[in-house]
Amino acid sequence: MIQTPAPAGVWIITPGHVLTRFPTARECGADVALVDLEDSVPTPAKADARQGARSFFTTPAPQGCTLGVRVNSPTTREGIRDLVAVADYPVKPQIILIPMVESPRDVEIVAGAISSPGYTPHLYGLIETPRAVEDLPSIVRAERIAGVLFGTADYAAATGCGRGWEPMLHARSRLITSAAAAGIPAIDSPFFDLDDNDALRREAKRAKDLGFAGKSCVHPRQLSTLTEVFSPTEEEIATARAIVASADQAGGRIVRVGHQMVGPPMVRAAKDLLSRAAARTPLAVTA
Repeated sequence: MIQTPAPAGVWIITPGHVLTRFPTARECGADVALVDLEDSVPTPAKADARQGARSFFTTPAPQGCTLGVRVNSPTTREGIRDLVAVADYPVKPQIILIPMVESPRDVEIVAGAISSPGYTPHLYGLIETPRAVEDLPSIVRAERIAGVLFGTADYAAATGCGRGWEPMLHARSRLITSAAAAGIPAIDSPFFDLDDNDALRREAKRAKDLGFAGKSCVHPRQLSTLTEVFSPTEEEIATARAIVASADQAGGRIVRVGHQMVGPPMVRAAKDLLSRAAARTPLAVTA
């Protein structure tokens, strides 16, 4: 079983066949940096990407950054080849992102193919089809699943809806509810407009308010905005500390803190926020 907490925060992904981009992805300050073997790699370059991606992991990750790989779907020939290749990497990824997950079996296939004594990476499922959204309650309870990501591009293509916030709200809400029920983090889809930072910030704030633990980005220029949104503010940290301190003094009873009455759910939320803040303090705080 996985022993360390599943990574959240800001994710970035870089094509596996463009090795010159690897240093930027690794060093840009993302919480999670993935090398991609799937959508961003054209079919003729798949074999080169599998080979080239080895070097993404041979240098130790920067402090605060978790390194991973997005493989092709395990139900495809390319996905099978990816799993065989990654299993033989001399230095292995800490995260395996599985695209087009539509059942717990997809996660089980990857777990069986990739895990070995002493190596149990975090397995994240990319939820990007209507069938996946319908089957979320069972997917999030797959034995080895560590978290889920939402993919708006494929979901919009499959349903014929737009990629804006309102068309995607139903799927996002179902994803958050299922992930929370299973106790695993959910990471929101990338925002694809590179030149509209205000819209990026609005969508990121909405995602955070909905319950997402982080968001993917498609370019390093989006990183600072997403990091700011998903990092607890000093005001939030101070409020959380006051809530926890007051609750401790009250012996678990409902207590007033500032202008609000605080009960056990608020205390748990405050403790969770302080845990996230503590984890990010020494660290540098996509699909």
